[in-house]
Amino acid sequence: MPAAQIAFITPATATPWQRWVVFSPMGRIVFFVALLIAMFKLTSVGISVTGLMAPGVSPLSHAIGNMLMRVVPALVAYTILVKAIERRRMQELSARDIPTLGMAGLLVGALMISTVVLVLWLAGSYHVSGTNPAVNWLPAVLTTGLGAGIAEEIITRGVLFRAVEEGLGTWWALAISALFFGAAHIFNPGATLWSSLAIAIEAGVLLALLYHVTRSLWPCIGLHAAWNVMQGTFFGIPVSGTEAHGWLISTRTGPDWLSGGVFGAEASVVALIVCSACSALLLIVALRHGTIVPPAWQRTTANRL
Repeated sequence: MPAAQIAFITPATATPWQRWVVFSPMGRIVFFVALLIAMFKLTSVGISVTGLMAPGVSPLSHAIGNMLMRVVPALVAYTILVKAIERRRMQELSARDIPTLGMAGLLVGALMISTVVLVLWLAGSYHVSGTNPAVNWLPAVLTTGLGAGIAEEIITRGVLFRAVEEGLGTWWALAISALFFGAAHIFNPGATLWSSLAIAIEAGVLLALLYHVTRSLWPCIGLHAAWNVMQGTFFGIPVSGTEAHGWLISTRTGPDWLSGGVFGAEASVVALIVCSACSALLLIVALRHGTIVPPAWQRTTANRL
């Protein structure tokens, strides 16, 4: 197992209480959540003062406020966690990876959702009745693209998956972070137990494995953002249950297991198969490169031998 797989290692000089309260995976997760809540409240006050999301503002102004409400708390809390507690370089958000890994994520995300829609169209489930050249795409890019992509990837992959992997190993981290990601969408419009399970498997596992293999959040952010924006703003399909007005004016017919129903294509078995196939490829890469991280107690035992 390459040492680079573990971003943070508890300092040898740490006292027992620091090991359990400050530096342990659970301790850092709790610290991040507390910071996230505090920063969310501070950001809410700032957004309220500026009036970005006040009644009657333009859709663009509201979208900017929405994006800031998502991104600022997550990014600031994560930066403090990494710099003040872990005291390391934030390599997983290195700017030099944006033109390469970030753009690759955008391309793969666009290709994946396009493949899903193509299969739905070939199956007679996806129908296009026209186009809407006047579609207001920028608000969706800011909210479902950048806002959701950056904030959700920092929280779910940057904090939860990474911390759990350091403690319990890769397999448990995949399961826990995926289930959390699926559960986080259970209150979305039109959500069902099936839609949350589908998102947990197709996106939760896929994005966690993508982070595991690349050790960068940028491809995860790019894939996440491109999937959401293409699905809603281009193909006109609801994004995780949220109504979308796309460049293509479309409808979906057929059983919910095929079309995804009111929740959107993410609840379709087609999306589940496409994403699971990509997850399988990433898992093969991880296994061949020997990057699966064992639980902390197994690593400790191995180091003593």
